[in-house]
Amino acid sequence: MPFPHDTPASRRAFLGQSSTLALGSLGALLGLDSASAQDKSALTKVRERGRLVVGLYNDLPPFHVKGQGIEIDLAKALAASLGVEVSLLPFTADENMNDDLRNMVWRGHILGYGPADVLLHVPVDRPLMQNNPRVSIFGPYWRERVVVARDLSTLPDLDSLDPLRGVRTAVPGMSLAGWLMIGAESGALRETLTTKIPDGVVAAQMLQRGEVSAAAGLRSEIETVLRGDPRFAITPIPMPRAPKDGWAVGMAVKKEATDLAEALQGALNGLADKGELKTMFARANLDWTRV
Repeated sequence: MPFPHDTPASRRAFLGQSSTLALGSLGALLGLDSASAQDKSALTKVRERGRLVVGLYNDLPPFHVKGQGIEIDLAKALAASLGVEVSLLPFTADENMNDDLRNMVWRGHILGYGPADVLLHVPVDRPLMQNNPRVSIFGPYWRERVVVARDLSTLPDLDSLDPLRGVRTAVPGMSLAGWLMIGAESGALRETLTTKIPDGVVAAQMLQRGEVSAAAGLRSEIETVLRGDPRFAITPIPMPRAPKDGWAVGMAVKKEATDLAEALQGALNGLADKGELKTMFARANLDWTRV
């Protein structure tokens, strides 16, 4: 049956009005879908997506170097525990940890990448938590310390830094260990320090080759090279300014991602209970213990 007053103009008007109504209904449905997506929890989004996006620091031996390392294994294991694939998001550290948390956890980088679902290798530190209320920091899986390794044939004892006077020592200058060593003893060690190296792994390798008599750096860097070698001793750096008990390293998610944090913590606990964390660290020559 034809439309009332069936003319080309009336048909165009009716169809135009119908299209507007249809588009309005579609927009409302899309609005509901958008709101529904926003209401979904972080864990639900990860599972629906089928992958966990994990932020990883570049050039952080033995945790991550060129797609290899402890945290590559950890990222894969965490994703598998959630029943999803892993999607790695390596990045270069910014000037401070606050910037890294902003770029990789809660906002995303100005260059267009991120944020990740979870960032690994975050200090589990109360002041850092207080300064970053938009993130949740949890799940410690390693305790880091500043240490010094020495050749026992030339340095049998090291109760203070005095025995290092005049001794060739390798330490990465742009690091906490470097800062401590350069300023130690009112600068008395500076002339014999080799500081133009990228990390403590290189410092330990120099000691291993006999190029220096001591090497300072992070526990993970030094032990991954020298642990188990009877020629060397590895001890906390004997300085009052060095963090006595070191610091724990864990992970971070958005503050509101409580269910994802709980799931990741549960996955981490499971990896620890099954001995899988210990195995991951053992592959890097590190002795893992619960933090």
